[in-house]
Amino acid sequence: MQVEVLDHPIVASQLSELRALDTPNPRFRTLVSDITRALVFHAARPLPTREIPVTTPMGTTVGVSLASQPLLVPILRAGLGMLPSALDVLPESPTGFVGLRRNEETLTPVVYMNTIPQLNGEPVFLLDPMLATGGSAQVAADIIQTAGAGPITLVSLLAAPEGIAALAQSGTVTRLVTAAIDDHLNDVGYIVPGLGDAGDRQFGDQ
Repeated sequence: MQVEVLDHPIVASQLSELRALDTPNPRFRTLVSDITRALVFHAARPLPTREIPVTTPMGTTVGVSLASQPLLVPILRAGLGMLPSALDVLPESPTGFVGLRRNEETLTPVVYMNTIPQLNGEPVFLLDPMLATGGSAQVAADIIQTAGAGPITLVSLLAAPEGIAALAQSGTVTRLVTAAIDDHLNDVGYIVPGLGDAGDRQFGDQ
């Protein structure tokens, strides 16, 4: 699995504010959106393009458009906050949803929603704010692969070494694009130093 950390001072500053305990939910959602936009721009760099004619006020030239649009797949519920800015970057991309709930005793994900369409080798951007144990991303990637996906890029705000190792061993995710790799997981599977529960901090405790 290819791992890419977006090294950018603005993203680093936004991530620092995102981590802060006293950042309120509305501001947290805005920061998730802003960082996601930067990560998706980076993730889209390898997408193929095709030439198109363009007429400008001064004449004609040759421009480009995307040759194919990746399927965007947020992992619910935390990944839902990443979708609007991903669609801002890739407005013609289709969207599928995978809903996962974590069993707090076993730390394993339980599927409660799957709307992934049948695919024919199209690329997929999997959106999940936190790559912790890798369990949720692995389950979602398995579902997407079964549907016939091409390369899967996981876009995460933060990643833990344990989750990276687990995904690399599984071989289902082609590429990880993240803003930072943190130190470790604690004994209940949360990223340290991390930012807490991304779903709760976006949408409130449930």
